[in-house]
Amino acid sequence: MGAPLLSNCQPRLGWIGRGRVEGLPGGARPARHQRAGMEGAAALPAGRTGSGSPPVAGENGGGETCPRERKVYMDYNATTPLEPEVMQVVTEAMQEAWGNPSSPYLAGRKAKDMINVARENLAKMVGGKSQDIIFTSGGTEANNLVIHSTMKLFQESQRSKGAWLAEQQAGLVSRAKPHFITCTVEHDSIRLPLEQLEKEGMAEVSFVPVSKLSGQAEADDVLAAVRPTTRLVTIMLANNETGVIMPISEISRRIKALNQTRAASGLPAVLVHTDAAQALGKRRVDVQDLGVDYLTIVGHKFYGPRIGALYVRGLGVVTPLNPMLFGGGQEGNFRPGTENTPMIAGLGKAAELVNKNCDIYEAHMRKMRDYLEDRLQAVFDKRIHLNSLFPGSERLANTCNFSISGPQLKGRLVLSHCRTLLASVGAACHQGDLPSPILLSCGIAPAVARNAVRLSVGRTTTKEEVDLAVEDLKQAVAQLEKSLS
Repeated sequence: MGAPLLSNCQPRLGWIGRGRVEGLPGGARPARHQRAGMEGAAALPAGRTGSGSPPVAGENGGGETCPRERKVYMDYNATTPLEPEVMQVVTEAMQEAWGNPSSPYLAGRKAKDMINVARENLAKMVGGKSQDIIFTSGGTEANNLVIHSTMKLFQESQRSKGAWLAEQQAGLVSRAKPHFITCTVEHDSIRLPLEQLEKEGMAEVSFVPVSKLSGQAEADDVLAAVRPTTRLVTIMLANNETGVIMPISEISRRIKALNQTRAASGLPAVLVHTDAAQALGKRRVDVQDLGVDYLTIVGHKFYGPRIGALYVRGLGVVTPLNPMLFGGGQEGNFRPGTENTPMIAGLGKAAELVNKNCDIYEAHMRKMRDYLEDRLQAVFDKRIHLNSLFPGSERLANTCNFSISGPQLKGRLVLSHCRTLLASVGAACHQGDLPSPILLSCGIAPAVARNAVRLSVGRTTTKEEVDLAVEDLKQAVAQLEKSLS
């Protein structure tokens, strides 16, 4: 789900940045212009040139248009546009690999080959094996699949003990419930399923608070929450609002050490899952370094299609996975349904680009993010509070969450008075005027959190666009404060 992008006036189609062509019919994308000497342009690979913000369709509905103005997109944590190479592969798959991947004739074999290549690219992107990747409809399904599988595994373990059958025959309900550990800043696709299981009396959940000093779910706190009935620890790799990187490697290492003690006591292992949606494409991700059993992949966060995948270490052999759906034998019987070949092929191409260029992407985004924060501090001085800056904690290279102090400067209100900037106040799946619960969990004061704005730069964001965005924020604040004077 995408949150509405807030702006007073939005064009039918605006292509932003140098070499931009505005008002293209049908959402067509112009040819990329060479920008090798542009200030702030990414050092993209040979044959690639940065083009600033993506085209943005009008959002007023009913074909309503506004006077054309330059638009600057800085909501890349919400979603990203498709790379041209990804669109090309998707189109090729639609034209040439339209057959059922399970069919033996040419179109089917081409589809199967494309899927296999995509699986290899995704595995390489996360440092895993291709046989450990299964495709899903998106991150929400992947996250729910891990939770569902944990529930089924626990239920099967109870049945195997024999106590379950005896209690059933006696008309009793087993009191044993699986225990999950997550944190207070998790995405809704983890938090809400766990809350629902808890509400139904099916599971117990510990929501570990993040440190107000580091913004992280710290390993000591996660380990302290483990119980004999704990079956899964699920902590995101990078937070979508603050960009803070969680200590997943340390958590996994200590859980593995704990599992040795549990095994000696006859207790089952605790499995570790991380949702890597925000991290992929912005930093290197390696499941061997992370030590996780499950990892969620979301295509539209790294310039790919809106499908996803799940990495499972030793799928079905070392690490269990129980299907939520039943039907055909696709994806090793773990995720039935005829494969969506074009989207899978596009996802694979997006992963291939990350494999080749991730370090370049990360360096450019960090440069633009740092420049953005310098400009914000220069313009707003002591009125700026950087909500995503936690001393000693690593964060995503592209994310800047900040507040501008002032009684009437709520983030949503400021953005609604912006003429150029397209951004959001936080998680795309969270709406409402209340302060972000994620920022509150991180120790940000309610009055500050209420004014929060999240800006996230992309692969082709330029210094020129940063300047435009900051000037737009400046005029929005001035406009709001003038109306109150």
